[in-house]
Amino acid sequence: MSRSLNKVTLIGNLGNDPEVRSTTGGNRVATFSLATSRSWNDASGSKQEKTEWHRCVVWNTKTSQLADIVEKYVKKGDKLYVEGRIEYRQWQDKDGQTRYSTEINVRELIMLGGGRAGGGGGDFDGAESAPRRAPAAAPKAKATAGGDDFEDFPNALNDEDDDLPF
Repeated sequence: MSRSLNKVTLIGNLGNDPEVRSTTGGNRVATFSLATSRSWNDASGSKQEKTEWHRCVVWNTKTSQLADIVEKYVKKGDKLYVEGRIEYRQWQDKDGQTRYSTEINVRELIMLGGGRAGGGGGDFDGAESAPRRAPAAAPKAKATAGGDDFEDFPNALNDEDDDLPF
């Protein structure tokens, strides 16, 4: 039997604040648009750029409250890493027209920062297996300005001679 894989990995910036709603069954879902860009030089040497917009959907599940985390910590302009699967849907609108959409069903989300002053830094996903990620139930607080990103000490990580006894 052959195997298949449906996996999407994106790093981009939020175009707007996430929209969070509850389904009739009480489940919470967050949606947002993520922009990814690429640039290149064309044949004449002129710089070209193209931005793609990706519709992302994040659900609360039995094992994670990822939609609630998105609602609380993610804002317009934030840089995010998202991982999930691509899904294609079709439906009939109120006029009877068939509509199509492509969505990224997000299973993992890492806030990379850089969108807002002092923003980002928390890592969130639905699993607790990776030791460097905070579990979804206890999210890591965002870094404050001048906080965890070593901007005040740019060579702090390059110093080979530290004072640690081990």
